[in-house]
Amino acid sequence: MHILRLNCDDKSGIVATVATALSNHQCNIEESAQFNDPHSGQFYMRVVFNPLEKNSLSDFQKSFEAIANEFVMNWQICDMSAHLKTVILVSQHDHCLNDILYRWRTNHLPIEITAIISNHKNVEKLADDHGVAFHYLPVTKDSKDKQEAEIRKIIDSTGSELIVMARYMQILSTDFCENYIGRVINIHHSFLPGFKGARPYNQAYERGVKIIGATAHFATADLDEGPIIAQDIEPIDHSYTPKKMERLGQDTESRVLARSIHLYAERRIFLNGRRTIIL
Repeated sequence: MHILRLNCDDKSGIVATVATALSNHQCNIEESAQFNDPHSGQFYMRVVFNPLEKNSLSDFQKSFEAIANEFVMNWQICDMSAHLKTVILVSQHDHCLNDILYRWRTNHLPIEITAIISNHKNVEKLADDHGVAFHYLPVTKDSKDKQEAEIRKIIDSTGSELIVMARYMQILSTDFCENYIGRVINIHHSFLPGFKGARPYNQAYERGVKIIGATAHFATADLDEGPIIAQDIEPIDHSYTPKKMERLGQDTESRVLARSIHLYAERRIFLNGRRTIIL
C-alpha cells in the first residue's frame, strides 16, 4: 500500500483527475479523503492506493508529475510499509516515553525509534532495555547552541523525519524550529497558557478547575503556540488532589501524544498556516 498526499489551490476536477490517473495505471484506491478549506482556498487530499502490477507505481509517479505541475500541487507518495524514523527527546518525566515504547514494541505505532535523546540520565536504562540508542546531552545556558547542534547531527545521521518532544523541558531555538518545521511534535497539559511555570496542578487545584487535559502541537518559535494536532480532556471535581490530577493528566498526555504520532505516521496531517487539516 502507498499513500498519495497533496494540496493545492482549489480547482474543479482535481478528485476526478487523481482517481483517473490512478485507475489508468492499475492502482486500486483503498481509501480517499479530501477537504476544501474555504478560508485559505486550499484543497487537501489523501489517497491510500494499491499498485496492482509490477510497474504500476513507477508509471503512475512519472505520469502524475505533469498533473501536479498543471494544478501546482505540493505532493508526496509514501510507502505504508516503511515505518517512520523517529527521534524522541525527553527530560526527567518518563510517562510519555514509556507509553511510546510500549506502543512501539507491541506494533501499535508504525514508527522506527532511531534514538532517545535526553538532558538527564534517568531514562538511559529504559532505552537500553528496549535496545534503543541513548544519547545523554546535558545542556546549560552557555552550551545550548552546541547541544542543539548535536541533536541535529543525530536526527540527520539517522535519517529521522519525526522529532517527538516527550516531555522535553527545553525551549528549542528559532532556527531549530524553522529548520524542522512541521516535523517536531510537542505535548503539554492543557492548562497552558492559564497556569504557567512551576506546579501547574497545584495552581489548577487552587482555582477549582473542573476539567484537565492535554494538547499536542507542532513546535514553533512561539512557545506552545504551534498548530494543534490533537487534544483531549477529562472531567474532575473538588475531591481531586493535585497529585491525583497530575496522574490523570500524565495519562491524558500520553494518549494524546501517541494519537498525534500515529496521525503523523499515517500521513494524515497537513499544515495550513497556524492550523492543521487532518484527513
